[in-house]
Amino acid sequence: MKEKFSLKDHLFNAVKVALLADAIKNVYPTFEKENFEQAVLVAFPRLELKERIVHIRACLKKYLPADYQAAVGVLLSALPPPLDKNLTDDDFGDFIYAPYSDFVAHYGCTQEHLAFSLTALKEMTQRFSAEDAIRYFINAFPKETLKTLYEWSNDDNYHVRRLCSEGTRPKLPWSQKINIQPAEALPILHQLFADKTRYVTRSVANHLNDIAKIQPDTVVETLKIWKNSGKQQETEMSFILKHSTRTLVKNGHEEALTLLGFGNSDGLTVSNLTHDEAVKIGESLAFSFNISATEAKQIVIDYLVYFQSKQGTLTNKKVFKLQTIDIASNKPVALQKRHVFRADMTTRTLYTGVHKIEIQINGTIMAAFEFDLLAS
Repeated sequence: MKEKFSLKDHLFNAVKVALLADAIKNVYPTFEKENFEQAVLVAFPRLELKERIVHIRACLKKYLPADYQAAVGVLLSALPPPLDKNLTDDDFGDFIYAPYSDFVAHYGCTQEHLAFSLTALKEMTQRFSAEDAIRYFINAFPKETLKTLYEWSNDDNYHVRRLCSEGTRPKLPWSQKINIQPAEALPILHQLFADKTRYVTRSVANHLNDIAKIQPDTVVETLKIWKNSGKQQETEMSFILKHSTRTLVKNGHEEALTLLGFGNSDGLTVSNLTHDEAVKIGESLAFSFNISATEAKQIVIDYLVYFQSKQGTLTNKKVFKLQTIDIASNKPVALQKRHVFRADMTTRTLYTGVHKIEIQINGTIMAAFEFDLLAS
């Protein structure tokens, strides 16, 4: 039987810990390498991924110099060379260095060490993103930290520039909430949207998509300004527009759809809708339909699945992408889809009973049907 992949063991293991310890020992000869490794590894079996970061950070605190700046000086000296600046995307770095920036966030987020700590994070993020750690400083020293991030948004290292956007995201996954308003980080995004590196522009787009969940109109107005500025290449601007508005498109936000060139749903009709009447958990539901238009237009088609809640109500829904097409006048397009109701979803528990699917085209619900979800 194939052993199940473990992300936490892939990212944090004996080999990675030894790599860390060897590098520290090379620059800090009195470092108790063997004791450090033993202290770290003995707890790993009972710890999840983020807990391992915290645990390594605590072990570093025990075995590094007691003085904070001296300890961070050791960590900085033990860093590997910066990540390749010639790459343009998907170069997140090695998770084993996450405890370094966590060390700075937990022991150096003070007025006394502020400038030193921010400089340390700037170095560390060039080996592994310090996006989580910087949020401690945003919350504790918002004015000073945002000013620093604005300055860093012009840095020649794209990992530093990405940190400025990623670290200020309103809804950054796996990270603590930050206590600033979205508008406070917009000056940073205005600096970064014209970046030539996809790793940065993807972060900017993800940042705007976060804002879209709380201030949708702000996102549309910001994108209009960027699009009209001419500062970004057309193809990259198109990517930013699409990636920033994916939540707004799913929600049928009219201005966002117009900005993307979709327009409204006038002249569209859905016909010949067919679907399975029932499906078992673990299997797929098939449905199909035709779309007709009285005039040529580009359309975005999504479908909304309404799930049974534990209380037996259809209050839980999720929007799924189906297709984006150019439809000609009076030339129907046939679409079909199979949606799998997986039993092992980590984000949702499936309950048997009546479920519902709605077909959404250019933000308008055009058709709907119900079906039974049965036990496997």
